[in-house]
Amino acid sequence: MTAFVLVPGPWAGDWIWQQVTARLRESGAEVFPAALTGTFAGSADGGEAAGPGTDLETQIAALLRLIDRIAAPQLVLVGHGNGMHPVLGAADRRPERIARVVYLDAGLPQDGESVLDLVPDPAVRDRLVRQAAAVGEGWRVPAPSAEEWPLWGSLAGVPEEALAQLVERGTPQPLGTLSRPLRLSGAAAELPTTGILCTANGASVAMVETVVGMGDPRFQVLTEPRVRFIEIDTGHWPMLSAPDELAAVLLRAAAGEGQRVSAKAGGLLAEPRRFLLDVPERARERVGRVDLHLPDPACALRPWPAVVFVHGGPVPRDAPLTPRDSATFLGYGRYAASLGVVGVTVDHRLHGLGDFAQAAADVAEAVELVRADPRVDGERVALWFFSGGGLLSADWLAAPPPWLRCVAATYPVLAPLPNWGLTESRFRPAVALAGAGHLPIVLTRVELESAEIAATVQEFLTAAEACRAEVEVVEVPGGHHGFETVDHTEQARQAVAHAVRAVLRHLNG
Repeated sequence: MTAFVLVPGPWAGDWIWQQVTARLRESGAEVFPAALTGTFAGSADGGEAAGPGTDLETQIAALLRLIDRIAAPQLVLVGHGNGMHPVLGAADRRPERIARVVYLDAGLPQDGESVLDLVPDPAVRDRLVRQAAAVGEGWRVPAPSAEEWPLWGSLAGVPEEALAQLVERGTPQPLGTLSRPLRLSGAAAELPTTGILCTANGASVAMVETVVGMGDPRFQVLTEPRVRFIEIDTGHWPMLSAPDELAAVLLRAAAGEGQRVSAKAGGLLAEPRRFLLDVPERARERVGRVDLHLPDPACALRPWPAVVFVHGGPVPRDAPLTPRDSATFLGYGRYAASLGVVGVTVDHRLHGLGDFAQAAADVAEAVELVRADPRVDGERVALWFFSGGGLLSADWLAAPPPWLRCVAATYPVLAPLPNWGLTESRFRPAVALAGAGHLPIVLTRVELESAEIAATVQEFLTAAEACRAEVEVVEVPGGHHGFETVDHTEQARQAVAHAVRAVLRHLNG
């Protein structure tokens, strides 16, 4: 008989698992829903009412008391979203009792990280602290309103009555449960693990493979044989939007089913790779985080126009290979230089989802450096964004300067994914389009894009049609995200050549 312990995220209680609990018990499983929001009085965990001293360790202790009362020798410990913090804390202290840890649409918190540390939008972090000070007696954060719940994950599929219940029954969260760092000894590091990925919230096996392929050592653990993944096509709250399916998926997870992942072939920093076009090496100058690929000095079109290529991410901070040294950006830089244009690459500091403002500042600084170079025609500059760097196009689209002749984007992310926690971010290109005027936009779209990213591109194109923005779409039949190093097909080569010619046409026009 399988025994599940179900742990909710902040503000939600054991009641949120009611439908899933019933279905699991019908299957013969034992189920123990936990109530760890901080108001323990009267709940099954046997704790006391929350107070100013309630923090993450208080929640872990409450969960341990529940685990210690369960007769079943082995448990499947399930954490939803930020509920993973107490789950991992408890598993670390009772690894011998845990048969499997299930991450239900959750991140991968590490030792020393608090919930607040993993909230990428600083405005949201500041709001939580202000709310605790203003209406929570300095130590508790009120539950989100109906308008605020989407900050914590997609509500796709949640019925109106369930959303109303989420709002009405949401419980103030002790600030200490969000601010106190998780402490792990590593005792549970080898436990079998399953990630349940809610695709409508922006998570998928393909996205996990992409993240793993970036080379960040933290995520290499996801390729180990003990780790499995299962997708579920709903938003962040499957216990409310798809309880039957979630119960079935939890039973599959307990049985060890699921898909393994490997580093996605062709990841930006996965070398050795080569660019899909054979382009000659050119002179390259490095100034801080900026590289300039220069045309042949004999080129008569001096000062030269410039294209600034902006990589995506997040990229690991300590990656042995940085984007400007990857085959992709060396290829684009050299290709531009071979056509009489300065190809500029910049290693901006998009190392985490909270770094978009820093990355935007780095790109703006790089542009000013390039425009000030006497070899560059500062009145003829194009910006070309890739993948997650697509969000950085928003500032330039919202108020394009007169010297910006074109914006290009290749397999871009053009809206924050729901699970990125950037709902209130300024980096929303579809919204920014209203200020773009007649600025030409060249968008390269791959046929085999992930559904999550493709949806952001469609949102952008719909907005472009509404405001009559000038968007030229270049299609890559059979192309994958990052196609320049994995799809060495004639269609892919033609697409790159087409996009580059289009950008140069606007630069030289």
